Amino acid sequence: MPKGTKTVYVSLANGSNRNDGSKSSPLKDIQKAVDNAPEGAVILVSEGNYLGNLDCGFIKISKYVSVIGGYSNDFSQRDPIKYKTTIQPGANAGGTNANNGLFDIYVRGKRDGLILIDGFILDKGQMNRYVSLTPTDPRFTPTEGCETGILNPPGMVINQPSMRGATSVSNQLIHGDVEGKVIIRNCVLMNGSHFGIQMGNIGGNWEIYNNVFLTNRMAACEVRCMNRTPGEVTVDFHHNTVLFTWRRDWYPDSKDMGYGFRYMTGIDADVHHNIFGCSDFSALDRTYVDADKNKEALRKTSAWNNLFFNNIEADLTLPGAGKFMRVFAKQFEDVNQLIKYENNREMNEAELKQISKYIDNAYLKGFLTMKGTSSMEHNPNSSENQLRGALGMNPRGTSQATVTMYANAYPFDKATDLFGAIDGIGAQKIK
Repeated sequence: MPKGTKTVYVSLANGSNRNDGSKSSPLKDIQKAVDNAPEGAVILVSEGNYLGNLDCGFIKISKYVSVIGGYSNDFSQRDPIKYKTTIQPGANAGGTNANNGLFDIYVRGKRDGLILIDGFILDKGQMNRYVSLTPTDPRFTPTEGCETGILNPPGMVINQPSMRGATSVSNQLIHGDVEGKVIIRNCVLMNGSHFGIQMGNIGGNWEIYNNVFLTNRMAACEVRCMNRTPGEVTVDFHHNTVLFTWRRDWYPDSKDMGYGFRYMTGIDADVHHNIFGCSDFSALDRTYVDADKNKEALRKTSAWNNLFFNNIEADLTLPGAGKFMRVFAKQFEDVNQLIKYENNREMNEAELKQISKYIDNAYLKGFLTMKGTSSMEHNPNSSENQLRGALGMNPRGTSQATVTMYANAYPFDKATDLFGAIDGIGAQKIK
């Protein structure tokens, strides 16, 4: 635990925002603690679901602080698995936090400043809009055992009965731009309808480790560079378990995005000791290339000691070949963009059996057996096309698509089971 300028205590069960934030008199709300804390403070948070000021559904951070969850209500013990500390907005939150990450972090000014997020479960599974378990169109019948139908993604309303949130919005689980050191660890980031982590690094060394990423649309982790000087921005992404990352749109023939980790231009990124499984497109994406060839030549990217399984299109995508080159773990040695490339491989049978014990069985089975179809019908004699022809317009057809699974909500109660699933690789048990 870092030593801060002050220690502030937060307890949903025992606190009050009129308290002084001491151990015996904790605050009730993380946002109040952040607002009152001095720069460099450490904020300790006990179990409970924290929704920000007036339950707006997000926590805004604009100073260098460490926020650490997973404590018992009396702060005598810390166990993030037992004492779950969450930001899990409800069905009505889409109107209040549409433009903010659940942690929304914008801080700059100190290259040696620290932002630490430790021991939280960030989950949009209750606020997202999903197709109902009882759709009127049999094409949207959900996979057996899943707790929701498919995600109604932001900007693409599926005309079917829905459940949970009124709408799915394009806010991230963790979002913002930060200068300085950022550490994100011991967290679960799940059911993100628009990225897990999507942030800008203004300059500093970042470490993202020992997290579980589950069922995030677009990408689990994307950190972009906001600094012009090569070598000033680094990301160390290690010992994470990244599963079920989904493409942008539910249409099966419109596959775009669906990545575990993205190597962004200007970033020196070291990716190692992770588990990447069941990516809708690719576990790793290194398709971005800096237009400045000199800067691109100085960029350092690595992927080593990672385990992969059932990533649909590739373990790594590279630019080229029209629709990206698709590369699998056994070929990493030949990828010139990787400085370190050793010991990446597909999981063996024993490891697959081991990790399967900790993944929700219905969700995994649904992913492994999912199907998608699309079709186009064109009737030149339809009344619409006859009218379009009379007006000199091109005729058009109608399309239909079917998918058996797309970013259905992953069950909250099963998420923390994945810590320690494979010894030494992926997210480990929290000590």
